[in-house]
Amino acid sequence: MAATKKPLNIVKMKKMKENKEPITMLTAYDYPSAVLAEEAGVDMILVGDSLGNAVLGYNSTIPVTIDDMVYHSRAVARGAQSTFIVTDMPFMTYHGGIDESLKGVRRIMQEGHAHAVKLEGGAEIADTVRAVVKAGVPVLGHIGLTPQSVNQIGGFRVQGKDAADAKRLLEDAKALEEAGAFAIVLELVTEEVAEAISNELSIPTIGIGAGRGTDGQVLVFNDVLQYASPYMPKRFVKTYADVGTIIRDSIGNYVQDVKNKSFPAEEHVFTAEDGVVESLYGSSKAKVENRS
Repeated sequence: MAATKKPLNIVKMKKMKENKEPITMLTAYDYPSAVLAEEAGVDMILVGDSLGNAVLGYNSTIPVTIDDMVYHSRAVARGAQSTFIVTDMPFMTYHGGIDESLKGVRRIMQEGHAHAVKLEGGAEIADTVRAVVKAGVPVLGHIGLTPQSVNQIGGFRVQGKDAADAKRLLEDAKALEEAGAFAIVLELVTEEVAEAISNELSIPTIGIGAGRGTDGQVLVFNDVLQYASPYMPKRFVKTYADVGTIIRDSIGNYVQDVKNKSFPAEEHVFTAEDGVVESLYGSSKAKVENRS
């Protein structure tokens, strides 16, 4: 549990890959979700820009800002003080000049209190990854389905279905490894290609919808718990609870109890000492008499 847990680091992660010990990762977006994730024993927490969909009500990750990521990362860091925390760099914050990209990274690390940043993209962002690593910040890569580029790649499509796409993914993964990334997320990649990439790399791969051959798995907090309404099932997700229904039903019961006056009940109220209410009326009566 959290009291005895030692935080993971990038050296330990590589050793876990060598020992074929699966790495567990889960998103978290606030203090209570981070506390619960740490208590459950996850190896890493991702403060994902998926908070745009899961928390902020957007229909994509594109509107998410650096300010959003800093705010949520800081809350997660307070809740999971013994867990390795990776925070997403949001849309278009690392595609300009290196200096501008590093300003965003600095904010995530100094203000958001993350241990590492995640960048979406392959060979085209290798120079940025290299510069961030050179500045002393660990980088988690992310290839396959990259939600920030969903409009460019034509929607939420599985990657690595043909030879050309598989070759591109492998080249991207190797470029990120060579640039210094400590691990790579493979999202919505065919199982065979994800396993082949994992076997080619010396750094861990973390899969989401990428099958059983990766070195670890990551899922979204809200998906694992069906914390949404309506919840949209996903083929690559296994849900472990339906807290959305529990929450909705519980709030509904509260509303009904208030409406039918069964809450608050006797056990929920506090009582004053004898004579307190009478003293209130007495003082009011005295004031009336004095005025007359």
